[in-house]
Amino acid sequence: MTFPTWALAGFWGLVSGSALLLGAALGYFAHVPQRLIAAIMAFGSGVLISTLSLELMEEAYHKGGLHATALGFVGGAVAYTLANWLLARAGAKHRKRSGEHQRVERGQVQQGQKEGTEAGDDNGMALAIGALLDGIPESIVIGLSMLAGGAVSVVAVTAIFMSNLPEGLSSAAGMRKAGRSARYVLLLWGGIALVSGVSSLVGYTVFSQFSPQVVAATTAIAAGAVLAMIADTMIPEAFETAHNFTGLITVLGFLASFFLSKMGE
Repeated sequence: MTFPTWALAGFWGLVSGSALLLGAALGYFAHVPQRLIAAIMAFGSGVLISTLSLELMEEAYHKGGLHATALGFVGGAVAYTLANWLLARAGAKHRKRSGEHQRVERGQVQQGQKEGTEAGDDNGMALAIGALLDGIPESIVIGLSMLAGGAVSVVAVTAIFMSNLPEGLSSAAGMRKAGRSARYVLLLWGGIALVSGVSSLVGYTVFSQFSPQVVAATTAIAAGAVLAMIADTMIPEAFETAHNFTGLITVLGFLASFFLSKMGE
């Protein structure tokens, strides 16, 4: 039985997004040590950086040229940074932290309410929007990778899965320490996983109608947003605990993704 390509795009987006839910369940119920969380986060960062360099940016450059790629890349980073700054002000600055940050952050939001500020009594909506902000660009990349020949980039799916696992794990561990219920955490990340599948499907169906230059620019935008996300959220969480070992573990993640890309040639 042959499935339509758009359905496969959604499926692979859901597969990569399911790592968020799996990681969230592990982070909430398994009480994973923070050092292990940090190491996984650093490894996932290296995997994603390698994929951005060897897969996304190369593909964008060959399809759209240097100017479209550069503009898209910087534009994606600017858009993510602006949105992330707004979310940080709303209470989602430490959404991927596994330590005490989310508890402090939540307390600051509640204190702001007592003082008559505009902050609400809960930063749950900001956390949910932040999770979407981090996950959607990655998922769109999977859909875009299928435009060339209808086959998914195994390297991209593997890289995003490997990076999503520590993201969900770290954030859920922090949410548990901040007093979030298991129902809240699992529903949040389950919803984000579902949106990941839809985003991948949209990435394929919508952009299949556009020129290679537009697809290249969009790929570069997603790459820029993902790299900004790594620098703003994943690397800080890894360094918080792993410290001097963060760089080495990140390099090993990069190397693992590099091997995967070469094995696929």
